[in-house]
Amino acid sequence: MEIVLDRKLILAENQQLETERLWLRPVTLEDAEDMFEYASDEETVAYVFPLNQELAETRKNIAAYFMNEPLGKYGIELKETNKFIGTVDLRVDEVNAIGEIGYTLNKAFWGQGYMPEATKELLRLCFEELNLMRVFAIHDEENLKSGRVMEKVGMTIEGVTPNARICKGKVVTDVTRGLTKEKWLELQVKK
Repeated sequence: MEIVLDRKLILAENQQLETERLWLRPVTLEDAEDMFEYASDEETVAYVFPLNQELAETRKNIAAYFMNEPLGKYGIELKETNKFIGTVDLRVDEVNAIGEIGYTLNKAFWGQGYMPEATKELLRLCFEELNLMRVFAIHDEENLKSGRVMEKVGMTIEGVTPNARICKGKVVTDVTRGLTKEKWLELQVKK
């Protein structure tokens, strides 16, 4: 008899993750002010979602996206200060045993290694606990910082899709980067 993984249960059991400097935990309405700080900044959200105009909008977005279906969605909190600085989330395709990662980070915290640190922990969950065979992420080809995060965690370019979508009125070329479980295991041995 084949044992089938219950990935929703595994995600439910792993709603709180920890790294050296970060807590990855569910997003709540108490995070609204910290999220609004970056969600209302054009540079931070240029490639991810529409600019939030007021705190009430951020609260509604938290309720609709993060709290409505919280599994696989994490707020990123600095251990040292308890400051909420961004989000990282995982969407799991149960049928094909693959996952897609997405993230947003307050620009005040760019360049300090927080997003690669959070993403590496999510990859660990994907491959060790959820037993996924591949994880990928997609970024606008102009969003070099996002591509660099993916490189730092071992993701390699799998494809480029010209005219993939329209974002904020602009035609976007998407870059897909991925990592297989086998490649991830190789990277763990090299540490």
